Amino acid sequence: MNSSTSAANSIAPPARRLDSLDAYRGFVMLLMMAEVLRLGNVAEALPDNAFWKFLAHHQSHAEWVGCSLHDLIQPSFSFIVGVALPYSIAARLAKGESRRRMSIHAFWRALVLVLLGVFLRSTGSDQTRWTFEDTLSQIGLGYGFLFLLGWASARARWAACAALLAGYWALFALYPLPGADFDWAKIGLTPEWPGNLAGFAAHWNKNTNPAWAFDTWFLNLFSRERPFAYNGGGYSTLSFIPTLATMILGLLAGGVLSSARSSREKLRWLVVAGLASLFAGWLLGALGICPVVKRIWTPSWVLFSGGWCFLLMATFRILIEGKLPSGWAFPLRVIGMNSIAAYCIADLLHGFVARSLTTHLGRGPFEFLGGAYDPLVLGTAVLLVYWLILYWMFRRRLFLRI
Repeated sequence: MNSSTSAANSIAPPARRLDSLDAYRGFVMLLMMAEVLRLGNVAEALPDNAFWKFLAHHQSHAEWVGCSLHDLIQPSFSFIVGVALPYSIAARLAKGESRRRMSIHAFWRALVLVLLGVFLRSTGSDQTRWTFEDTLSQIGLGYGFLFLLGWASARARWAACAALLAGYWALFALYPLPGADFDWAKIGLTPEWPGNLAGFAAHWNKNTNPAWAFDTWFLNLFSRERPFAYNGGGYSTLSFIPTLATMILGLLAGGVLSSARSSREKLRWLVVAGLASLFAGWLLGALGICPVVKRIWTPSWVLFSGGWCFLLMATFRILIEGKLPSGWAFPLRVIGMNSIAAYCIADLLHGFVARSLTTHLGRGPFEFLGGAYDPLVLGTAVLLVYWLILYWMFRRRLFLRI
């Protein structure tokens, strides 16, 4: 019996496309593309309006500890990659592809994702910006390992996830805290920065942790305009390790969803896993064992955000499989079925589309609500153009695959 045959015995047969996953993916990409609405600008123009302040908060990242809706975009995208993998493997096995060929494709895909992330981070720069904190690069750095786990048992996947989280926690916990003579200026901070944590949690402070130390060595191996000293947002290359744990959570969910369990059992599993993971992540932060920080992807963040991902996946299953008319999710599916194209469009075309609209239509059509809402109206038009591009691609079956 060859490897492909033995793998087929442990992987569910290919199922029809998971509409709820496409809708969830489309929702996540819509949140990312909707940055063009510039809700923060509206909130600044209306400082006494609690409604716009609330929306602006959820369209921005937490400064350090905490979570907003916007913070859930990257973990959701990573989680969805894991959910989709069992379906991809099963479909390829059904076509007769060998495990060797699939492995080569998986690692090639990983490399392309890493380089695509570098390319997108380099747009507008005078030279290649060798930095790896982009969502696509982070997924790519861990995707090959995720693929290998796609052939493993659920127990092995749980064990791998636990080992990654425990090991990454220990890496930070054992790293020495900055001494009294530490030069805070070299990392763009002061000891009084409001985001700094005290006590044991200080091991996860911004730009004084082992992930920062690694990047001050690793990123300086590449050609740069000037030596790398710190990332202003605190992001780091090594976050791909806990990001891989997030993808494994998605892989576990995908294994359940592609199994022969009943729809009710699948939904119950997602809800229980979501609530348990959400509580575990929150508790680790509340007890001071590990703060919930998205920017450095702490283990508690993996669990906390992973809990939301499980629950969002459950929500979209309820909405898709419920009694609502199926057409409501079509706009999301148009985006979700072409997520890489949506990602690139949002990253590359914002300035071009906005300038083109105002060049050909003037500013008048975008000023009818008054000055405070100008960015919102123009952003809505830009967002509509994004969707129409994706709809045009959808109608012509043009899907950007890697």
